[in-house]
Amino acid sequence: MTDSPTDDLPAPLPPALTPAQRQNVVNIVRRAARAEIVPRFRRLSSGDIATKSSPIDLVTEADTRAEAMITRALQIAFPSALIVGEEACAKKPDLLDKVADAALAFIIDPVDGTWNFAHGLANFGVIVAATRFGKPVFGLIYDPMNDDWAIADEEMTPQMQRPIGAPKTLAAAPAKPLDEMTGNFPVHMFDKAMQPRLAALIPDFRAIVNQRSSAVEYRLLAQGHQDFALTALLHPWDHAAGALICQRAGCHVQMLDGEDYTAARHEGFLLVAPDKASWSKLKKKFAFLLEDSAAPSE
Repeated sequence: MTDSPTDDLPAPLPPALTPAQRQNVVNIVRRAARAEIVPRFRRLSSGDIATKSSPIDLVTEADTRAEAMITRALQIAFPSALIVGEEACAKKPDLLDKVADAALAFIIDPVDGTWNFAHGLANFGVIVAATRFGKPVFGLIYDPMNDDWAIADEEMTPQMQRPIGAPKTLAAAPAKPLDEMTGNFPVHMFDKAMQPRLAALIPDFRAIVNQRSSAVEYRLLAQGHQDFALTALLHPWDHAAGALICQRAGCHVQMLDGEDYTAARHEGFLLVAPDKASWSKLKKKFAFLLEDSAAPSE
């Protein structure tokens, strides 16, 4: 008998999380939101809010307490996993360096959209991703105010789920001409030298809308309510879960330089589009970013 060409291929890895483990992560996040986030919404005092890198980069008691609660629960449920929280990384930046080598890591953004949260706006969410050696393999984006969540892994149908009622399958927006697309590229987050040229592209699209929250942006993309997103800040707590969820929903998710996205990468430009053809068209619009970033500084 002739050996099959696939006989020497390694067996595919099983899903990083079982269905029961996925549900446990959902339960952990919902409990933390009920205990530490929702009760503080529109009830924060000035002493509950602190500034990190800039006046628009905030942290609140809800962030720190929710992250601590989620971290403890994940450590109990997955004792061998690396746990990386946004606020923990603010104190120990070297935690990020461990993601690439971790067989299983959980990356937590306890309140994504903290500026919105601190100002009483309901555009925020809780993000949890699981990665294998930096590759996202599970993503959860939870809306504490509506108690629903976008969820996906490498095998399950990507869904919007609620405690009661049938889940809704997530699907990217249909392809359309660039001038009919709605998207986001937060100009203020790009290098100052790039901002004028980037801002000049805004009229080329139907609308450019900044939600001030990756959680909200990725949920819109995965539901087909927004067409594309481009970012220059690759914090893994912002993007690892959303990149996987959107990819599973049919979006084309890739670095602008053509490399695959990984949570271990911290520099570059991540572009999410409805499909490969749309991604390629958008890349042509934004290709100057690669040229400008590669140019030697004076």
